[in-house]
This record gives sequence, C-alpha cells and structure tokens, in this order.
Amino acid sequence: MLHRHIALALLGLSSLLAACSATSQGSACRVGADCASGICRSDGTCADPQPQDDASTPDTGVGVDGGNDATPSFDAGGCVANNDGTILAAEVPLIAGLKATFRVGTNVSNVSTAGQTQPDTSRIWDLTAALSGDHARAVTTDSVVGAWYAASYAGATYATRLSESSDVLGIFEKSNNTLSLLGVVSPADGVTATKVTYNPAAITLQFPMTMGSTWTTTSTITGNVSGIASYYTEQYASQVDAKGLLKTPFGDFKVLRVRTVLTRTVGVVPTVTRTFAFVAECFGTVATITSNSNETTVEFTTAAEVSRLSP
Repeated sequence: MLHRHIALALLGLSSLLAACSATSQGSACRVGADCASGICRSDGTCADPQPQDDASTPDTGVGVDGGNDATPSFDAGGCVANNDGTILAAEVPLIAGLKATFRVGTNVSNVSTAGQTQPDTSRIWDLTAALSGDHARAVTTDSVVGAWYAASYAGATYATRLSESSDVLGIFEKSNNTLSLLGVVSPADGVTATKVTYNPAAITLQFPMTMGSTWTTTSTITGNVSGIASYYTEQYASQVDAKGLLKTPFGDFKVLRVRTVLTRTVGVVPTVTRTFAFVAECFGTVATITSNSNETTVEFTTAAEVSRLSP
C-alpha cells in the first residue's frame, strides 16, 4: 500500500544521500570521538571532511556498483562536522544526482530503538549486527526535469524511489529550513498511473535541528493511486527526542534522533506507523528504524525495516 511505502522509506531515502566531502587521512580510531570529524569508519580510520576542487560536480563516492568508492563525499563548500548539537540545513545538502548504499533488514525481531543510556543521558545505538532479511539497497536522488509529472510539482528538488516492493517515487523539495514531501508518483504515465499531491507539503525534516525540536504537518492527499481516484489525510508529528553515538556498518556517527509518528486516515480508519531517523552533521540520515503498523510502544524491539549506511 502507498502509505506503507512512504512510512518505510521516507526519512531514510530523503536525507542520507547528501554526504559531505569525507576522505580517510589514515588516522586510527575506535569511536567517533577519536576523530576531528566525529566519524570513525568501519575500517578503523577517521573520515575527515574537506572540500572538493570543483564545486559544480557533486561526487557522493558511495557506489551502487560495489566499487572501491566506499567513502561518502559531497562538495558542500567544505562541510566539517563541529558536533555542536545543532544540525543546520547547510549541513544536510541535498540535490539531484546523488547515490548511496544501505544495508536493510526486514521483519526484524531483535532491534533496540532505545539503545543504551549513558551517564550524561546520551545513548549508544549499535546497528552493526546482521539482521533478518539483510540486503544491499542502492538509492539515488533523480532530477524531475522533463518527467511526465514535473509540471505538477513546482519547486521540486529531486525524486527518489520509496520502496523496493514498488516503483513509486517520492517528490521532495529542499528549502532553506525544511525538507518536504510534495507528492508521490509512478515513473510513467498511463491509465494505472499514480500521482498524488500533498496539501500542504509534509515536512519530513526541519532546520535548525536540536534536542527538543518539534514539527507537525497534517496533509490532505488527493490524486490517483494506481489509476483510482483517492482522498485521505496523513499527519506527520516529529520530535528530536534523543542524541548520542550510532554504530553502523559504515562507521560511527554522532547523531540526533528524530522520532516521527505517521497517522494515515482513510475515511475514519487510522493507521499509525512509527519511524526513528538518526541524523548526523554533513551526512544527513545515516539510519532509520520503522515499526510495524499500529505499534503502540514508543521504544520497540520488532521492526518492519531497519536501514543503515553501509560501505
């Protein structure tokens, strides 16, 4: 179903792809705190952001073809993580033409969204272990220029596929202080095409982001889903509710955690999905954990999907 595709992939696909320049300088590390960038990669070396020579040519460096370019890079004017507890829009650069690789587990029964609380109230989350259904997912942000749906989404920054089980695309707009979902479409037009519009656009990330930040959007969705006229509402209620160290297959990151509760109502029947997004300076969202439908517990241990940055 369309809402499930959005719930499983919305945050992860929309924000991880913007990775700032990061190249290994050979410094040994065990945790992110050992590195000036705050990022200790899985091979035990520090990732040290630095600007590219050509600002006009983004290079994510995270290959989708299994190549050797395992270190994310992106020219964002020399983005360097200062780990000040606030993530600015400029520290999550997003454009069309980026790519990244995730390790994705499905129907997971052994994940801890709560992590381990430290004496200073920060947390440590470890998502390095193998999970059920683990597989690599290649993700791209694609230009909407010339697309059959482009005229309906003025201001769109990029489109990205929302799920492996469906080819529908989320249409996103990056502004100075928000990343928003404008609509969802199928790749091609036709009698069974999908094209829906969110009014207002659903805010998925809001900047500047710091502990305690909150934002909520209630959107009316109209258009066609698989060729059938559709009308329903979705409420996205988000809060930055935790901070700490996140361990991924790619490396360790200092993160803010964004808790989002998505309530989709068709007629009078609501469906609730919970998503945690772990956001790092210069890399954006490095992992997401998405609940099964109508999960009632804030911190849960079974998940529909767990996605984390991978070499």
